[in-house]
Amino acid sequence: MIRVVLVDDQELMRVGFRMVLGAQEDMEVVGEAGNGKDAVELVERLRPDVVLMDVRMPVLDGVEATKLITERGASKVLVMTTFDLDEYALSALRSGASGFLLKDTPPDHLVSALRSVASGDAVVSPSVTRRLLDRFLGSAGGQLRDAAVLDVLTDREREVLVLIAQGLSNTEIARKLFLSEATVKTHVGRVLSKLDLRDRVQAVVLAYETGLVRPGDA
Repeated sequence: MIRVVLVDDQELMRVGFRMVLGAQEDMEVVGEAGNGKDAVELVERLRPDVVLMDVRMPVLDGVEATKLITERGASKVLVMTTFDLDEYALSALRSGASGFLLKDTPPDHLVSALRSVASGDAVVSPSVTRRLLDRFLGSAGGQLRDAAVLDVLTDREREVLVLIAQGLSNTEIARKLFLSEATVKTHVGRVLSKLDLRDRVQAVVLAYETGLVRPGDA
């Protein structure tokens, strides 16, 4: 059973999410909060598998709440927002969220995303991530981190990181580089380990921040 906490300052949104998740045999909504502060306290007490987190809330926003929750390793966080180019969403990903979805995501996609996050995967639309990063880096004037952080990677691992940042799956990377999926999975694991990254989402963010991938790259 996947235990979920809903966090949104709009009660109507929480009701909608509760109805969708309550209809699933493998999911249970164990708690709800209307702001980030209450969410952090609730998660600390209930230790759910996944927190479905809004970003714009009173008292404490979803970004800070996400950071506090993930730093304590209490639960995974899946961020929901109304705005597909919301700087808060990128901040949440950088703060440790395991996924980013729009609130108009179809119910079946939401359920699938929650299952994926609960199992340890990251869920985010590569196209949305790229648009967020394009906008963020454009306003910030480009590279945000020293590219020397990537020096620990081999040439092949760097190549794999570029393809991850472009949104390719392991299967697609394997096909492009003429490697087996098992070999690609090994490379991906080494990239995440060497760069101290939790998942592919953080890998995408780092690739953009260091300038390895530039806004507008295919």
